[in-house]
Amino acid sequence: MSAEQLLFWAFAIATVADSAGVVIAKNPIGAAMSLVATFFFLAGIYVLLWAHTIAALQVLVYAGAIMVLFLFVIMLLSLPDTGRTMQFSVARILGGVGTAGLLAALLVSFRRLPEIDAAWMRDPAQVASFGTIQKVGEVMYTQWLFPFEAVSLLLLVAILGAVVVAKPRI
Repeated sequence: MSAEQLLFWAFAIATVADSAGVVIAKNPIGAAMSLVATFFFLAGIYVLLWAHTIAALQVLVYAGAIMVLFLFVIMLLSLPDTGRTMQFSVARILGGVGTAGLLAALLVSFRRLPEIDAAWMRDPAQVASFGTIQKVGEVMYTQWLFPFEAVSLLLLVAILGAVVVAKPRI
């Protein structure tokens, strides 16, 4: 096993473990910190894929800006640290069944993927421009402009919603 494979599996296991920590954390600040760790481990996986620009954006945008927004909303709402217990309800059981179904569909779709044609990796010009800021910007502001703007509006609405919900307590 190469060092790259070893690092990949270490990052992958840590990512899954911290993702589980987000779901099972008892207090919201702990869940947010687990999410930050998940973002950092994902950035490590991006570095292993030679996508350094995306790794830097992952740390700056998600681990930095988005998590500051999440923590702001959590602290603004001043959520209590509830000692919740695991109670099974119909919604939780249906959610678990739905999650298992989505995981099965994802595994089936991965098995049906065609083999990757790595011919572009033999072209030095394409390899040199892979993952650069210019290429990311070209794709983001041409092919993905509408989803990019939609996400920014969604974040704005989320901030306004948090302020409106917390306003009676301020």
